[in-house]
Amino acid sequence: MAEAMAEQAAATVARVRGLTVALTRGGVASPVLRGVDLDIASGEIVGLVGESGSGKSVLALTLMGLLPTAARPSVGGEVEVAGTDPVRGTSAQLRRLRREHLGVIFQDPMTSLNPTMRVGRQITEVTGDAGEAVRLLTAVGVPEPAGRLRAFPHELSGGLRQRVMAAIALTGRPALVIADEPTTALDVTVQAQLLALLAQLRDEFGCAVLFITHDLAVAAQITDRVVVLYQGRVAEAGPTRDVLADAVHPYTAGLLGSRLDLDTPRSGPLRTLPPEPGDVAARLTGCAYHTRCPVALDRCATEQPPAREHRPGHWRACWRPASDIVSILAAPPVLAAPPALLPPTVAVPSPRAGTAPAPVPPPAPAQAGPPVVEIRGLHCRFTARGGRGPRHVVHAVRGVDLDVAAGEALAIVGESGSGKSTLLRVIAGLTRPSAGGAVLRGDAQMVFQDAGSSLTPWLTVGSLLRERLRPARLGRKRTAARIAETMDLLGLPPAVLGARPAELSGGQRQRICLARAVLIPPAVLLCDEPTSALDASLAASVLDLIRGLRGRFGMAVVFVTHDLAVARLMGERIAVVADGEIVEIGDIDTVLTAPAHERTRALLAAVPRLAPAGAPTRSRLDAVEPA
Repeated sequence: MAEAMAEQAAATVARVRGLTVALTRGGVASPVLRGVDLDIASGEIVGLVGESGSGKSVLALTLMGLLPTAARPSVGGEVEVAGTDPVRGTSAQLRRLRREHLGVIFQDPMTSLNPTMRVGRQITEVTGDAGEAVRLLTAVGVPEPAGRLRAFPHELSGGLRQRVMAAIALTGRPALVIADEPTTALDVTVQAQLLALLAQLRDEFGCAVLFITHDLAVAAQITDRVVVLYQGRVAEAGPTRDVLADAVHPYTAGLLGSRLDLDTPRSGPLRTLPPEPGDVAARLTGCAYHTRCPVALDRCATEQPPAREHRPGHWRACWRPASDIVSILAAPPVLAAPPALLPPTVAVPSPRAGTAPAPVPPPAPAQAGPPVVEIRGLHCRFTARGGRGPRHVVHAVRGVDLDVAAGEALAIVGESGSGKSTLLRVIAGLTRPSAGGAVLRGDAQMVFQDAGSSLTPWLTVGSLLRERLRPARLGRKRTAARIAETMDLLGLPPAVLGARPAELSGGQRQRICLARAVLIPPAVLLCDEPTSALDASLAASVLDLIRGLRGRFGMAVVFVTHDLAVARLMGERIAVVADGEIVEIGDIDTVLTAPAHERTRALLAAVPRLAPAGAPTRSRLDAVEPA
C-alpha cells in the first residue's frame, strides 16, 4: 500500500487541496476561489471549464506563483507544483519552478511576446542556443524555422505566434504546461492544429497539460478529464466523455445546452443560461449556482453541497438527484436578461425583477431594389517590411465582387488572414482600396470584436450614447427618450448609463456597442467577430439581439466570423473567403450541407464537436495537418 501511494504521489505534477483566494477590489476583499481540490497527473490533459469570472485564470496564476503580492496573505489551503509551493515559496524557488518545471501558453501571444524583439532572440533568451531554438520550432510544426528566427511577432499569423509560445513553453521539458484560453481568438482550422499540437507534445514529451477554456466542445477534442468551475467552486469533475455524455450538475448541463453548433435550431430564441444575480452576497451562501439554477431546492440557498462521487472518478457538488438534471437539457430556452454590473456601488435590479430585452419581430426578407452595398473589382494591397529585408506586398483582398441587398443578412467566413475583416473595413470606409471600390447606399455602423477597446474608457455610457446622437440635434428630452428606448430594447437597466466601460461585463459592453450603432438605425450593420471572446451563453444573447435588431429596423447585416455555427445562425447567405478571394458564396444551408470548395470543406471539418458517448475525445485531431 505504501509503495502504491508513493508511486501515485510521484506521478502527481500538481496537487491542490481546499484552495481559497480572495482579491481586493476597491478596498473590499472578494472571494474568487472557494475550496478548490484538483490533482493533475503526469502525462494527463485536464480541461478547466467555466464562464468568465469562474476563477479559471486565478487558479492558473496560483499554480504559476504569479498571484499579486497583496493577494497572497488571503490564500488558504495547500498548493504544490512539482514539489514546490507556488504561493509560499521563496523567490529563488519560484524562479526555479518556472524555469525548470512550468510552461505557459497565454490567450493572446501578442501580449506575451515582445513586439520589438525578433522571435529567435526571444527563444534563445530562454534556451541560450540558436540551434535549440530551431529544434523547438521544428518540434511545434513551424515551417522554415531557421528563417522564422528573424521575424518579428507581428509578421507571423496568429497560429504561428501560438506555436512560438508553445516552443518557449517547452523549453527545459516542463512537467506541466498551462494553456490559458489559447484558442479563443483563433479560427477553427488553426484552433484544431493547436489542439493537435498540444496532444502531440503531451505524447512526445510526457508533460501534463492544464487546458483552460470556456468551450466544452474544444475541451472534448483534447482532454482526458474535465473540471467544471463555477464561482470559484468545482461543480463537476470527471473523465471528459462521462461528463459530456452524462452531465450531473445543472451548471454543466446549462453550459452544454447553451453551446452553439451546426445543429442549433435557427428559428426562435437561442438557449442561454439564466443571468447572474445583482446581489453578490446571495452567491456566497449555500450552492453558488442556486440563484440561477432552474431545479434549485430550498436547502440549496443555505447549505453548500459537498462533492460526492456519482460513479468512479466522476464527482458532483449538487443536492439534486442526478436523474433530475436531465430535465435541464430538455427545458425551453431562457431569454437572457442583462448581466449584473461588477461594482457593488452601482444599483442594478435583480434578474427576476430586471429588464428583459424587448420582444422583436422576426427578420424581414431582403428588400428589392438596388443593393445597399455594391463592390466591384476590389483589391487591397499593403506594403510591409520583413525585418531589415526588402519591402514586400501583402494582397489582403483580390478582385472581389459582392452585393448586399437592403435588409439582407450575409455571413462572411474564413481563416485568420483571409481578408474578411479588411473587406468589412472597406465597406465601413475605414480602409481605402488599392483598386476597384465599394458603393454604400445609406450609412453603416460597425460593431468590433473587442468592445472594450472601441468604447472611450473615460466617458460614461450616457455620454457615449449622447455623443452618437449629437449630429441629429434632437434636443435634450428627445435625446433622453431615444436613449431610454434603445436601452430598454437591448435589456440594459438605466443604472448602466452612469457606469464607465471598465465597470461593465463583456456582454454589457457589447450591448452598449450595439446600442450606439442603432440609436440612429443604419442601412447596414457591420459586425466583426463581435462574440468570439464571449462565453457561449453571452454570445447567444448578443446574437439574438442582433437578429432582433435587424428584424425591428429592417437593416442589412454583414457578419464576419470564423465560427460556422454562428455564421449559420446569422446569415441567409454565406461568403467563404480564402487568400483574399471569395471562393464560394450562396444560400447558407446549401453551402454548409453541400460545400463545393475545398476550403469550405476544411472549415467544416475543423468545427469542434462534442464527442459521442464512448468515442475517443481526440480522434478528430489525427487528420489535422499543421499550418
